[in-house]
Amino acid sequence: MVDRIADVWGKRTPHERGTVWPTRVDQHLAEGVSEDEVERWVPSACVLCSNGCGCDIAVKDGVMVGVRGRATDAVNHGRLGPKGLYGSWAWANSPERLTRPLVRENGRLVESDWETAMGRVVEVSRRLLAEKGPLSHGFYTSGQLFLEEYYTLAVIGKGGLGTPHMDGNTRLCTATSAAAFKESFGTDGQPGTYADIEHCDAIFLFGHNMAETQTVLWARILDRTRAQDPPKVVCVDPRRTKVAQEAARTGGVHLAPRVGTNLALMNGLTRELFANGWVDEPWVEHHTLGIEELRETVEPYTPQKVARICGVDAKDLRRAARLFGESSRVLSTVLQGFYQSHQATAASVAVNNLHLLRGMIGRPGAGVLQMNGQPTAQNTRECGADGDLPGFRNWDNPHHVRDLAQLWNVDELTIPHWAPPTHAMQIFRYAEQGSIGWLWISATNPAVSMPESARIRKILQSRKCFTIVQDLFLTETAEFADVVLPAAGWGEKTGCFTNADRTVHLSQKAVEPPGEAKSDLDIFLMYADAMGFTDQDGAPLVKWRSPEEAFDAWRECSRGRPCDYTGLSYKKLSGPTGIPWPCNEDAPEGTERLYADAVFNTAPDQCETYGHDLLTGGTATPTQYRALAPGGRALLKGAVHLPPHEDTSDAYPLLYSTGRTVYHFHTRTKTARSVRLNQAAPDAWVELSPADATQLGIEEGDLVRVASPRGTIEVHARVGQVREGTVFAPFHYGTWDLNEPTRTNPSRQANELTMTVWDPVSKQPYFKTAACRVHKITASGRPAPAPTNTASAPARTRPPGGGGGADAVRPPCWDADASECRSNPPRSA
Repeated sequence: MVDRIADVWGKRTPHERGTVWPTRVDQHLAEGVSEDEVERWVPSACVLCSNGCGCDIAVKDGVMVGVRGRATDAVNHGRLGPKGLYGSWAWANSPERLTRPLVRENGRLVESDWETAMGRVVEVSRRLLAEKGPLSHGFYTSGQLFLEEYYTLAVIGKGGLGTPHMDGNTRLCTATSAAAFKESFGTDGQPGTYADIEHCDAIFLFGHNMAETQTVLWARILDRTRAQDPPKVVCVDPRRTKVAQEAARTGGVHLAPRVGTNLALMNGLTRELFANGWVDEPWVEHHTLGIEELRETVEPYTPQKVARICGVDAKDLRRAARLFGESSRVLSTVLQGFYQSHQATAASVAVNNLHLLRGMIGRPGAGVLQMNGQPTAQNTRECGADGDLPGFRNWDNPHHVRDLAQLWNVDELTIPHWAPPTHAMQIFRYAEQGSIGWLWISATNPAVSMPESARIRKILQSRKCFTIVQDLFLTETAEFADVVLPAAGWGEKTGCFTNADRTVHLSQKAVEPPGEAKSDLDIFLMYADAMGFTDQDGAPLVKWRSPEEAFDAWRECSRGRPCDYTGLSYKKLSGPTGIPWPCNEDAPEGTERLYADAVFNTAPDQCETYGHDLLTGGTATPTQYRALAPGGRALLKGAVHLPPHEDTSDAYPLLYSTGRTVYHFHTRTKTARSVRLNQAAPDAWVELSPADATQLGIEEGDLVRVASPRGTIEVHARVGQVREGTVFAPFHYGTWDLNEPTRTNPSRQANELTMTVWDPVSKQPYFKTAACRVHKITASGRPAPAPTNTASAPARTRPPGGGGGADAVRPPCWDADASECRSNPPRSA
């Protein structure tokens, strides 16, 4: 097999429109292990992006030794990306794994046992419940656990404790996806499917560098764009990504708006549909509400005005709008460039509006994928482990609350629904103030991933809040905890997860977790048992003991809801492919596309929210919503563009934006323990445009200081392909893999500079809009530690054909002594 570090997307298999994506099985085994030495192949799906590729885990001598794509799976047809191939399992064998609980003694974390560690968790929990009540408790979870674990956590938090303070790090990456769907269609749930790639005429990617965030899905697009009848690609991104290059190659458009101006751009595109008669008026009249208000909102956004605000060419805006307006089947995808930016929900809803105005939803090739950033983000939202009620129920609908209370057999007043649920940013504010005195963090690393990380570290260091961290490794966050619980990871436990196009996979346990590590489900059950949570009849509140029993309980919770799982079972999910929900008696094999009948989940008794003002976040009352009489029609909503919270100034003349690189996932706790992935992108960097670099006297590889009003970082500079006036930084890099004394120095954490500000509707924080300045510290004479075969390629030396090679993705500097490079390779593979 080819080196997928250098050749990220693998061999092309072009095919014509409307035909099935050809199979290509990708496989990687540990060095020295041959295929005939593999003792078992255990079915699973990859969890290192939100694509959810079906795969099988190779096991030898009780250890995971490799992975291969599953040829029969509808999601990936056998393919895997670099992170899946090289990073999905290598971390599991690391000697740095947490294997015993840790407790804080005299300011230090020391090894303990489960009885002692859980005893402390329960003792503080009971004391605070007696003194302050359930509002003293908070949970901050992940997008990487299993469905069964999220649902168990939701039952504990909402039905056992009765706290509204529950959210996940999905708030940082996909909260806007859910919010946009609720505002437009009534409930969460992706309307489209990955198979729409095989049927569309054009593909619009809004703030979505798919080539690096979902590599297998991008390979699927490349196999269409390299065929005889390719779809045209339109890319909205301030960087010249591989997506932007493909837009140019297909005769599409690359729109590179100024950071913080996405909504103005979307309003301009929407206006062009109206101005050119590209609106399907009969369809819109029958199936939507709000067209006249939307028309009035976007009318001022002429191409010339949008060009001034966004810094794009008016002709390019018109070309993009014409592609959308004249194509019969458009697939749109949206991700962090919109979600983590200024006016996030309004801009993402505007994508939905384009499809509704054209009547392009619910049919092959005409769909929307408001993508997820994490593998099980969809389950967090479905199961209620974040700020939602399980099963897409409405917090403001007393019938929904009563239905849930009856299912759990608890008093409906126990389920917190008297106010909006507490989002992650507010949870940490309450911990900062001391009103939350007990915070359980599972499978996430907020000390690195949350905005304004110096503030988050201060909160975690404070003794105002008793903190529990449940994870695989001693992360930067775990270093601050009062109790650390060792968790089992992927391949070490059984459970289901649902990807970004609603496809549900079952992942079977392949090996035993190390030492005393337990599955997240078992840890939650241990806490529930120790607390003695019961229902109204005195029976245990959490009645299941195994993952399959938990799944069956969740199936019943989902019955009759938009995310209906009642037709699924472990047996059915043990087949050749994952299955998309809803799956029930009406759709026993699952549902490929939502809204094929143009009936949306907006009926007052069905909807998940009564809606918000996109500009202010103000909520509509049930009475106001019912007065709309939506009757299953979609809602067209708009908002005017406002300037971002923080613009440039003489002191901070550049705009700062964070993002991902193809070779790492989140804060690198898994991917940096793969030697191949870590060598491809071993240390942090920032990207400057050639014009800005010249003006600042900065050359490729120079060590620079980047400062915002909140903090500074010192990293090497890549003179790259970002638009002028913008500075881009990957957010993955913390301090866990550095040696003392640099391990305590967060000088490469991108979120030192970002803001504690969030979207008024989705409550998703901004990572794409902040002001900064850049100052050269020292010359380097060596390239930055950034890949050269991705969007981070140097501006002047792009590799031909988009390829790479070992030297391209691992600059010579990083073969040198680790201390010289300010980074150390991982201590294990």
